[in-house]
Amino acid sequence: MGRVYKALDKEIEENVALKLLNPEIAADEKTIKRFHNELKFARKISHRNVCRMYDLRREEDAHYIIMEYVPGEDLKSLIRRAGALPVGKSISIAEQALEGLIEAHRIGVVHRDLKPQNIMIDEEDNVKIMDFGIARSLKARGITETGMIIGTPDYMSPEQVEAKEVDQRSDIYSLGVILYEMLTGQVPFVGETALSIALKHKTEIPQEPIELNPQLPSDLSQVILKCMDKKREKRHQSADELLLELRKIKKAIPEAIKAFPKEILEKEEKEEKNSIAVLSFMDLSPQRDQEYFCDGLAEELINALSHIQDLRVAARSSSFSYKGKDIDVREVGKKLNVQTVLEGSVRKAGNRLRITAQLINVADGYHLWSEKYDRDMEDIFAIQDEISLAIVEKLKVKLLKGEKTRLIKRHTENKEAFNLYLKGRYFWNRRHEGDMLRAIEFYKQALEKDPQYALPYVGIADVFNVFGVWAFMPPKEACSKAKEALERAIAIDDTIGEAYTSMAFFNFLHEWDWPTAEKNYKKGIELNPNNAYAHAWYAVALVAIKRPDQAIPEANKALELEPLSPIINALQGVIIGRMGQVDKGRERLNKTLEMEPNLPMAHLWLGMLYLFPEPDYKKAITHFQKAADFRMIFALGYLGWAYALSGKKDEALKILDRLDKLSEKKYVSPLLRAMIYFGLDKLDEAFEHLEKSYQVRDYFFLFINDPPLTSEVLSDPRFLALMKKTVLGEKLK
Repeated sequence: MGRVYKALDKEIEENVALKLLNPEIAADEKTIKRFHNELKFARKISHRNVCRMYDLRREEDAHYIIMEYVPGEDLKSLIRRAGALPVGKSISIAEQALEGLIEAHRIGVVHRDLKPQNIMIDEEDNVKIMDFGIARSLKARGITETGMIIGTPDYMSPEQVEAKEVDQRSDIYSLGVILYEMLTGQVPFVGETALSIALKHKTEIPQEPIELNPQLPSDLSQVILKCMDKKREKRHQSADELLLELRKIKKAIPEAIKAFPKEILEKEEKEEKNSIAVLSFMDLSPQRDQEYFCDGLAEELINALSHIQDLRVAARSSSFSYKGKDIDVREVGKKLNVQTVLEGSVRKAGNRLRITAQLINVADGYHLWSEKYDRDMEDIFAIQDEISLAIVEKLKVKLLKGEKTRLIKRHTENKEAFNLYLKGRYFWNRRHEGDMLRAIEFYKQALEKDPQYALPYVGIADVFNVFGVWAFMPPKEACSKAKEALERAIAIDDTIGEAYTSMAFFNFLHEWDWPTAEKNYKKGIELNPNNAYAHAWYAVALVAIKRPDQAIPEANKALELEPLSPIINALQGVIIGRMGQVDKGRERLNKTLEMEPNLPMAHLWLGMLYLFPEPDYKKAITHFQKAADFRMIFALGYLGWAYALSGKKDEALKILDRLDKLSEKKYVSPLLRAMIYFGLDKLDEAFEHLEKSYQVRDYFFLFINDPPLTSEVLSDPRFLALMKKTVLGEKLK
């Protein structure tokens, strides 16, 4: 029908819901007249369980309905979140809906589109039926066109399917379907098309609810089936009749099945855990030159709040995906599944700061707290502490032992060092080679100001780890620099989870020391369980050592923490694909590229998944080429391999020549040449370069032991001998 907005009615100073009708509906005068006539009856319904319809108005060519605003959750969302609902709760919801229907039917209005999406449950568990806007007046015949099917196929009565006249018994049928779904977690009929579902309501008998949920009382199961009888004269004839029957059943229900099962209660408690997204602060400085500071301030708050066990904090890349966009906090809350959003701004002039911060409730858009700080730059740490503690207070989060200390912990007292570190983080987060080199320079400058500042050391290690992975420099050189920085960071402060995660990354992919890597991954996650990258890279390592049953939960946790992060989505895609679910992995990676078309890693990994089990060389080559276009040298190895496997040997040889020329200017991993020679079936040359790759400890050496290598290569004594020297040796014995 249209789009719905929350709006402020300035005359009565209250929020209302405003449904803007779609242009194709608004342009039809007959439809608009029908709505006008039906609203005359619908707005007469005045009942606590019915969402009030106020008016249908026009502004130029736009028609809109004004309705009561109900903050809360619709029943469909609750069922999706919790699955089958307990008997007591289901009956309670149905009771309240029936009380609303009784009043509507009393004045002659049938809903005609009753469904869980149209039943709201507010913050006090009160039920309100919405959208009587397409209801038909029983007392004013001819208002709604005969022969017109109105409704939703999943909940449509047989007489609606046949476009016959309907009465209150059609609503009884729809409520029976809703009860069925509440108590079983699924609708009675499914089909490939809306028409096929609608026809099943007319012709098929549903499976008994008690067969899907043995906890149901048998008489309740029978009541639902009676509501859904194909012949309306055999259903309950009124909402009053059904309400009396449900109340009788409710009295006889054992207490044990009235409430949510334990696992659902735990799920609800988890869902209800306080949650927040911290958005990047806006730069309102005269020169607009404080973007790095705005990002850094928000990131520091994210890191501080992440240490609180009873507060779920949306990760940086997901929160920052809204940077520079004109967004509604409700949309942020929905996408990131958080209850509150912190936004703010920074204005810096000279040494003076003006920082504003607002904590907003997603449900209604109201401010829970706001503050303005006019201070000198020297007060920045105090401001961070005040904002963090204010958030904890307003959200009524109970701090556990030691959490307050971690919340306001300062890694340096030197304001200049802190400022330089923020600049380093800003360039690191851009992830381009030149920007990451600039990040190192800022980190080093920060350390000159404060040699005991641990975080810049972690930042330096992260850059060199990435340089080693993507072969921007020889792995041994990159790794030695990364290890040196990490050992220094941990010596200064052994409570930084990110330091252990980066060390684990190094332990596994360069030292091939799995026991130490796993210990450090677990330590990093223990110190900062909200670090999505710790879970993601731990999952990658578990896939490599053939422990997929443990990899999937870690990958899912990473995605839960960073749902809008393209790199996390891409990592999950390649993990799923490498575990054998290739189609699902490709699907996830394609969705990632819809989020971020210019993510080279996603193109690389998607290309890899098109090389097996049933190769699509054309698509693989397309994605490898796109990754290579972003100056990802590593992609050239896969590109040459794909050319060779597809029979385009001349193109593969051209890639080898290109690698030779590149090696005159920069480091080129010998693993790339090995890939291409394997594709060309030149095994001697391939193993010569694979041996070199082993010697330099290429980061991706461990991932070469899967398809598209042939069974001949995988069983070759030379291949087995090399693999047995690595962390994978035990798996190959």
